[in-house]
Amino acid sequence: MRRRPVNSSSIRSVGWSAGTLELEYVNGSVYQYFDVAQPTYAALMAAASIGAYVNREIKPKYRCREL
Repeated sequence: MRRRPVNSSSIRSVGWSAGTLELEYVNGSVYQYFDVAQPTYAALMAAASIGAYVNREIKPKYRCREL
């Protein structure tokens, strides 16, 4: 999946395709979150703090796996 670099102290890049959100953290780990709607991805990309949005809206609500 193609990821875009983001301005965040905790997340290096973000990708989204067909409901799968992929996050690359600054420590090098990569996680995929499943069944994430496009508006949620858009809100993540528009958030003032991407890391805070992930902690509040993504991690508690979507199942994931580490790659």
